[in-house]
Amino acid sequence: MRCVVTGATGYIGGRLAPRLVAEGHTVRCVVRTPAKMKDIPWAQQDGVETVRGDVLDPDAMRDACEGADVLYYLVHSLSESGFAEVDRHAALITAEAARKAGVGRVVYLGGIHPEGVELSEHLSSRTEVGEIFLRSGVPTAVLQAAVILGSGSASFEMLRYLTERLPVMLTPSWVHHRVQPIAIRDVLHYLTQVVHLPADVNRTFDIGGPDVLTYLQMMEGFAQVEGLPRRTMLPVPVLTPRLSSHWVNLVTPVPRSTAVPLIDSLVHEVVAAESDIDSYVDPPAAGLTGFRTAVDLALTRIREGQVETRWSGANARYAPSEPMPSDLLPSDPDWAGGTVYTDVRERGCAAPAESLWHVVVGIGGERGWYSFPLGWRVRGILDRLVGGVGLRRGRRDANALQVGDALDWWRVEEQVEGTAAAPDSVPDLEEGEYLLRLRAEMKAPGLAWLELRVAPRGNGSLYRQRAVFLPRGLAGHAYWWAIAPFHVLVFGDMERRIVAAAELEEGSGPLAVPDDGRGPVAAWRRHRRDRAVRDAAKARPAAM
Repeated sequence: MRCVVTGATGYIGGRLAPRLVAEGHTVRCVVRTPAKMKDIPWAQQDGVETVRGDVLDPDAMRDACEGADVLYYLVHSLSESGFAEVDRHAALITAEAARKAGVGRVVYLGGIHPEGVELSEHLSSRTEVGEIFLRSGVPTAVLQAAVILGSGSASFEMLRYLTERLPVMLTPSWVHHRVQPIAIRDVLHYLTQVVHLPADVNRTFDIGGPDVLTYLQMMEGFAQVEGLPRRTMLPVPVLTPRLSSHWVNLVTPVPRSTAVPLIDSLVHEVVAAESDIDSYVDPPAAGLTGFRTAVDLALTRIREGQVETRWSGANARYAPSEPMPSDLLPSDPDWAGGTVYTDVRERGCAAPAESLWHVVVGIGGERGWYSFPLGWRVRGILDRLVGGVGLRRGRRDANALQVGDALDWWRVEEQVEGTAAAPDSVPDLEEGEYLLRLRAEMKAPGLAWLELRVAPRGNGSLYRQRAVFLPRGLAGHAYWWAIAPFHVLVFGDMERRIVAAAELEEGSGPLAVPDDGRGPVAAWRRHRRDRAVRDAAKARPAAM
């Protein structure tokens, strides 16, 4: 079948598309930024087409749906202001495009919700989107799931970090509500198989795993699977969902904007009301995945660095009136049409370009940023307090990046290997040069980027580092000058220590995090000390 997947760079879509290809379908991925697909291996396979499109663009969606048999609608605004209206408008545009193009089926993934109660704004919006497709005139299957458990899912990371970091937890009333979690592998099974539904099927299906638990039991079960000591739970009746979202924001990598809809979905019991999907789709060959098995599988994926997609991988949507930041990267102040602040540094490196690049591409996450860790930590905390993403998002993969990846509070906007052809967006890239461009997603009165470049120079290399800030209003200018005194500590040390780490670990890949957890800078200092001791020992005359 010819399948169209919207949200192909998101958590679900990024896992579904390659499985559809494996099932023998052709897949057209509709994404706002096709460049995000260039580093994804499955997107380069035969049978996969990537097209630029937006669910708010009627012309783009009509073109995307042309000739399609199945349309997967896997996008939602989640947290932006006025999200319900945006989602409604996008669903109406997409439903009309699918109807006019003669699409045979729409598949939408929504959330389980109880009947006869007042739903949260987020659950109500997800329900409305499903109803729009069901009334579109195109046969639609709306799959409704509760908590999705899988490496990298927002629900799993919230559960994981709350359990790991809080041996004693104040528990609000919603942790005693029953939940029917489902493993991501089972969600993908249902999504791939509903393409075979009879043409006259137009309805919702609840999908869930074999276990029904309270969220409290899920936390206790998680602790047992991971081998953690028993957690102590202290009930607190006054901790509302909104207050809980602030707590989740502070304790876990999941920001408040994402925590709100997750917790809103737990305010009521979310248990499958029916299992009619079983009449149409056979269960997975090994059966549905139990809670403890799903947790163990997810933790194994994380430990082995095999996380396919993460909740943070999808960009937040920008309002139509606001250009995407990637369209604004100023090459020079005249082009930008206003003031552009930059901090530019470069340093020679004795290590070859490949070794230096390995250090650069391994930056962030557990390895840190090679400079002033207290400053980075404080800025991350401040960002979380005002609703930003902070530094806790980490990395999807410890050793590799791809365009579109979230990296702490940055987003990978461009990545060019030394042997790759320079893209049009980087006209000044010299032959053999490596580039990593990061766009900041922290809260700030302006737009910011960080470019890290590595160029070969004989047997060594040259490291170039450029921070760019495009201020917005007077507050933006004041912000830049307020942090300017710290640039020597942050950017200066970063430049020196990245180069030192590459020289230290020449040819051996990214600097590993030491067991004591003190970070790469401490490792570098210890290595220098140990090497000096070894060199001194070699210089001593041998004992007689």
